[in-house]
Amino acid sequence: MTAHPAHAATEADTPRLQLRAVVSSSIGNLLEQYDNLVYAYSAVYLSAQFFAGDSFSSLLSTFAVFAVGFLARPVGTVVFGHIGDKVGRRPALILSVILMGAATVLVGLLPGYATIGLAAPILLVVLRLFQGFAVAGEWAGSATMLVEYAPPKARGRYGSLNQVSTAAGFLVAAGVVALNSLFWTEQSMKDFGWRVPFLVGALTAVVALVLRFGLEDTPLYRAEKAAGEVSASPLRLALRTQKSAMALGFFFTVSWTVAYFFFLTYLPTHLKTQVKLDSGTVEASNLVALVVLTVAIYLFGVLSDRIGRKPLLLIGSGGFIVLTFPVMWLFQTGSTAGAYLGQILIALVLAAFSGPGPAALAELFPTNVRYSALGIGYNFSVMAFGGTAGFIATALIDATGNALVVAALPTAAAIITFVAVCRMPETYRTELK
Repeated sequence: MTAHPAHAATEADTPRLQLRAVVSSSIGNLLEQYDNLVYAYSAVYLSAQFFAGDSFSSLLSTFAVFAVGFLARPVGTVVFGHIGDKVGRRPALILSVILMGAATVLVGLLPGYATIGLAAPILLVVLRLFQGFAVAGEWAGSATMLVEYAPPKARGRYGSLNQVSTAAGFLVAAGVVALNSLFWTEQSMKDFGWRVPFLVGALTAVVALVLRFGLEDTPLYRAEKAAGEVSASPLRLALRTQKSAMALGFFFTVSWTVAYFFFLTYLPTHLKTQVKLDSGTVEASNLVALVVLTVAIYLFGVLSDRIGRKPLLLIGSGGFIVLTFPVMWLFQTGSTAGAYLGQILIALVLAAFSGPGPAALAELFPTNVRYSALGIGYNFSVMAFGGTAGFIATALIDATGNALVVAALPTAAAIITFVAVCRMPETYRTELK
């Protein structure tokens, strides 16, 4: 295969198209992550609406349905990877945002268990599957678009915007749910108010579509297409030529995804139900940590272009090995200061990994299979470890009666990823091909 340098863009491509690519990829990813995560931040209300039984079993069922959405990720990554590598990055990203927006709005319109009985949780599962299918194409496409549009010495900075927008999606979802709760009584929230953040998904889909129409595909992809080197079967080619790199991507993602979905989606519920912190403290400390995370990701992405990806990736994964148990103990004290300090520490460690993460993954693969191969490694790992984090943590506490035992989950995941990073090549000075 002929290598196509990362500066293959024409004069017309820069800086106008680079700016548009950054904006459309980042904001589109933010909005899709909002759609995906608003479910987790509404878990307490969803459990009351869609499941029968006591509050604990209903909450467990709600996290199980959240995990079910991740089962569709492998199918989504295969479909969107094929479209993205064969037809183009842009069409795949447009289709992804349409499907995600539609599924999110339908969750907001879905009747509850009291109205339609067992059909309510079944339909909720179906819609979560559609959300998982759609977001599988979004993350890989956004990361690919940003890194392929980046100048050669700024791929860490550009790629970090994928994670900045992901963290910002968590932040916006948490913020909208928290703000929305101020306008309703507790009973009104259970009856109808919980639906509002989901219905906002219609607006997020429209904004993302407007941004993505008119965007051209990346210079690298266009160069591949002009040279006639776009694969007719990119998935088959990836499986034949990129097995080792995809396996590395899978283990690379384990701690990353567990940390995101354990600390940023499960933890607020843990602090409310196990530590018994009041909702205001939990929501405020979570928002502060998300702001720190969002800013720090970009700074670490910039730093990775100067000192390399691996030092920061090792600090991130190693940090979770060292800090998870002490931080979870800190939370168990029930201290307000501990809630803030613990979440800020976790945010900084996660940012050290997330800043260079997208570029490090994208740099493992060639252009003609990058969307497919990157997506397979990442999304299969997210399916196996990310979506199940809240469910496993809740089940562990129920089985052991010890809230601190859940710290074993992110610690074990971090050990796996630390070993994978040790085996990765340093790619920050290599040329994309």
